Amino acid sequence: MSLAEAGGPALGAAFAVLTAAANAGGTVLQRVAARAVPEGDAFSIRLVGHLLRNRAWFAGIAVIVLAAVCQAAALTWGSLTLVQPILVAELPLALLFAHAFTRTSMPPGGWTACLLTSCGLALALGAAAPAEGRRPVSDGLWVTAVAVASAAVVLCAGWAGRRPYGKARAVLFGLGSAIAYGLTATLMKSAVAHLGEGGLAALAGAWQTYGCVAAGAAALFLLTNALGSGPLFVSQPALTLGEAFASLLLGAVLFGDQVRTGWWLVPQAVGTVLTVYGVLLLTRARPGPENSPKV
Repeated sequence: MSLAEAGGPALGAAFAVLTAAANAGGTVLQRVAARAVPEGDAFSIRLVGHLLRNRAWFAGIAVIVLAAVCQAAALTWGSLTLVQPILVAELPLALLFAHAFTRTSMPPGGWTACLLTSCGLALALGAAAPAEGRRPVSDGLWVTAVAVASAAVVLCAGWAGRRPYGKARAVLFGLGSAIAYGLTATLMKSAVAHLGEGGLAALAGAWQTYGCVAAGAAALFLLTNALGSGPLFVSQPALTLGEAFASLLLGAVLFGDQVRTGWWLVPQAVGTVLTVYGVLLLTRARPGPENSPKV
């Protein structure tokens, strides 16, 4: 019996929630660090030097590493179509953490937006009942998927780099980071499977392991630029929803992950609409005047 069969989707979902919480905390800390970088040094090698001298950045990295461990565990027991949509919960959690950090109360409608996002996500996932695909992935399909995803990341980053600081730049960097994170999760899923089948030797010998590290580093770099290019309420929805969509698409194309069809599509659609609407409402839940660093 494999780890996934022994643990079941419940463990995958539980670790996915922990991943969302850790990612949310890491995002807020990364935002604090990114705001300390001069505008002229963003999207350059000088950015690294600034971050290496920032304690908030190191704290954020530590939390993100914890999130990666939790995500690897989640993907061990759950499919991409189960785990990655749950990470949408990162958005309300990040905004809640941001308000707690700035010691401000949620604005009117903030709690309603959090409730809509959570209930919509639960309804959509409950109706979808994601089933993990067991289809073997050919080398040609891997090359195509990685090439397309990488091209999309480069395109978003290139467009963002030519935009002035503001909402459009933050959204484009956020989308690029989202696609890179979706690719990271997909490669991580495959690497974890190698670990389960052949142990550490198989993990070390799988190219997906190193691809996961490279994609994750690119995603983190783009995330830092997204957070430094505009407010959190602009970049976070693009990152969170974009990552979920990219992961679902890659999971279906590569592994053959499936969801329920027929009349189940109706509650799935309702849940998706509630989730997206809640996310859009959350983008307006911005901190007010505060004494702490802005996020």
